[in-house]
Amino acid sequence: MSSDPTKSKSAPRVGVRPTPPDAHPAPITALHTGSGDPLLLLHGFMMSPHCWEQTAARLSAQCEVFAPAFLGHWGGASAEGRTADVHALADHVEAQLDELGWRTCHIAGNSLGGWVGVELARRGRARTLTLIAPAGGWHIPSLAQFTIAAKFFSLVPVLAIGKRLGDFGIKNPIARRFALLWLSKNAAAVSRRDATTAILAALHCDSVVSTLLGSMRGPEQADLSTLTTPVRLLLSEYDRVIPNRVYARRYLKELPPSADRILVNNVGHVPMLEAPDRIATLIAEHVYASRNRLRAV
Repeated sequence: MSSDPTKSKSAPRVGVRPTPPDAHPAPITALHTGSGDPLLLLHGFMMSPHCWEQTAARLSAQCEVFAPAFLGHWGGASAEGRTADVHALADHVEAQLDELGWRTCHIAGNSLGGWVGVELARRGRARTLTLIAPAGGWHIPSLAQFTIAAKFFSLVPVLAIGKRLGDFGIKNPIARRFALLWLSKNAAAVSRRDATTAILAALHCDSVVSTLLGSMRGPEQADLSTLTTPVRLLLSEYDRVIPNRVYARRYLKELPPSADRILVNNVGHVPMLEAPDRIATLIAEHVYASRNRLRAV
């Protein structure tokens, strides 16, 4: 494979060290693995880079994969100030891209990560953009915005109780089932490790309130039809967090006609947990189908 002039030869690689069977997974600043085309993977709200582990492993044979932790999230830097909106998250990720030497890269983002991916694409950092159950598809103010905010604010006392319960809350099958009810369609398809890391990420997210406030106070997304980056939209059939019938409307309506619009069957809001093979394939297809349309920057 040809070398990419945008890569940093000295970029640090931060991965996941093997953990004993009974030990909790450790927080990570970022997953950084593989070689080839630069690919940025962005996780969702209250998640962590761990959710990309299986998908990243499948993509690392063809891509140099970088999946960072967001500001205020488990493994990430502390968020400063009272709010942490999409622009602040994008600023931090963009600084990380600069450190890597990536002027542009392919971007795939889930939920909040998709929203941040759109912002990075507007800044000219995306070669391609794959949106997986993306957030931000609402007007401000609107009933849809207040509904999703109320849904997440209702989790704040639950998370407080979970922190007090410690290991009991993390290992409890009821807690695991509750978490997977939100994140997946087929809980049995999600590994115990992935379920545990999802719970740990939520419990150790320090910016739940500040990110919610930032999303409510910040400006809404500009018209998506102005995006010039090749876009692939992946909607989860059984998305219980941001149901398609309400929160996918703007994406379906406003994205350019050239954008792919795909319904991923039989998966929930974070499909990488239960269908990593399908998600990796859908990302890789978009990365390589767009090569002939890329422009020099």
